[in-house]
Amino acid sequence: MSEPTTDRPRAGVALPSSARRLGLGEMRHLGLLGALALLVIVGLVTRPENFATTSNLVSILSLAATIGVITVGATFVIIGGGIDLSVGAVMALASVWATTLATQSYGPWIMVMCAILVGTGAGLVNGLLIAYGRLVPFIATLAMLVAARGLAQRMSDRKTQLIQSENSALVDLSTTRVLGIPLLVYIFALVVVLGWILLNRTTFGRRTYAVGGNPEAARLAGIDVRRHTMLLYALSGLCCGIAAILIMARTTTGSSTHGDLYELDAIAAVIIGGTLLTGGRGTIMGSILGLLIFTLITNLFILNGLNTSDQLIAKGLIIVIAVLLQRRNLKERSP
Repeated sequence: MSEPTTDRPRAGVALPSSARRLGLGEMRHLGLLGALALLVIVGLVTRPENFATTSNLVSILSLAATIGVITVGATFVIIGGGIDLSVGAVMALASVWATTLATQSYGPWIMVMCAILVGTGAGLVNGLLIAYGRLVPFIATLAMLVAARGLAQRMSDRKTQLIQSENSALVDLSTTRVLGIPLLVYIFALVVVLGWILLNRTTFGRRTYAVGGNPEAARLAGIDVRRHTMLLYALSGLCCGIAAILIMARTTTGSSTHGDLYELDAIAAVIIGGTLLTGGRGTIMGSILGLLIFTLITNLFILNGLNTSDQLIAKGLIIVIAVLLQRRNLKERSP
């Protein structure tokens, strides 16, 4: 099942036969799959006794699940021509709000609803400021990043809040396994499938591509660009709320330190997956493949005992290379 993409060749531009057969989107996905295969080979060669174990593979999937849900929301926002720097902080705020003693006293389902509502509400504020307040997305979401992180610290008094034993049903998302895989990984897979359907099989998805590709043309075509932009950021916030539930289940805590630098990992995964930073082009599957590449790199660094600083340097280089390749491809396709 292939995803529609806006990278259709311009008239008069010749494409190699392989590009004509597969399409540019599929070729990018094959390249990402090749990179994943290379990383797997590196893991099998450098740490054969640790890399291919069931516990390590489950650890990779569990780590990817939390950031992956955020990545789905970030994909929509970036395809729509925006950027969201607040996702990590919003996730932290949602986790703290959901794990206060007052919220926990109502039970696990209220905690889940609280996390979703807080995340969606923060995203909606971002959307209102950007769409109707005419703030630049970078500035609006940067302000939300600072404010959400500060509010999370104030609510928790900079302390880690433990999930009480009577709310262990939430923790079961991480401990309960089906076919050896934690439930939270299935939740991540469900979010990916729903995101794919929303982007590729609905009017909302088509409008997202249109708004990101050319907002003025989208407006002239009858699309309410402001309203759609607001909904994109609300969707990103909703994904942050779901991610907060997953990280609470994994760590059994709510903390203002949750999600530190998650915004960079999510945006980097989206860029590596082929989504244009200027909007109008991208795929959910590309973003997920980019996420898995980043997660595998993190895992390999940990298994080989390399410094965190080296890991960050490697990720930074990958982001730069991905953006340079994007620019090169755009120049090659321009008349």
